[in-house]
Amino acid sequence: MMQPVIACHECDLLQQVKPLPPKSTARCVRCGALLYVHTPDTIDRSLAFAITGLVLMLIANIYPFLSLESQGATLETTLITGTLILARQSPIGLAFLVLLTSMLVPCILMGALVVVLGSIKWGQRLPACRRIFRLALALRPWSMTEVFMLGILVSVVKLAKMATIIPGTALFAFLGLVFVLAAINTVLDPHTVWEKMVP
Repeated sequence: MMQPVIACHECDLLQQVKPLPPKSTARCVRCGALLYVHTPDTIDRSLAFAITGLVLMLIANIYPFLSLESQGATLETTLITGTLILARQSPIGLAFLVLLTSMLVPCILMGALVVVLGSIKWGQRLPACRRIFRLALALRPWSMTEVFMLGILVSVVKLAKMATIIPGTALFAFLGLVFVLAAINTVLDPHTVWEKMVP
């Protein structure tokens, strides 16, 4: 059986893939760039975080996000409300971009990971797994929940002078989602996942 090879992401040098001790890294012999990392239990941990993220996204879309209280009147908003208001007050393309990067892409990313990692975990080799995993890897840079959360915090600071801000359950769920997605990026080892998909 041929030894698997990997191309360096920086200089394109082909190198043999060798087993690594837990929590160690492999670097390119020519330029020193990071090739891959051995993350223990990457399948189980990534799958757990992906499922948790989907649950948090569901909670963030069901419950109130923020409530604004001013002069006896209360305005309750949800996660999708902000995008709808943005669509009415600015170009539709901007609202769609916010919706895409803050909600749709994270959902598709986590759903794709649940399908791929779940099929590996339970020994079901789905024919589309490779394409789905490629999609998940391509979507990773486009998941920008932390940017959306930062925008929310800036808006809350500005609105605090005009109204009383009451954080809702969805806000805390979305904040948790930001950390869950960061954890997925940390523990997911694509190299191990590709190896596990080999029949």
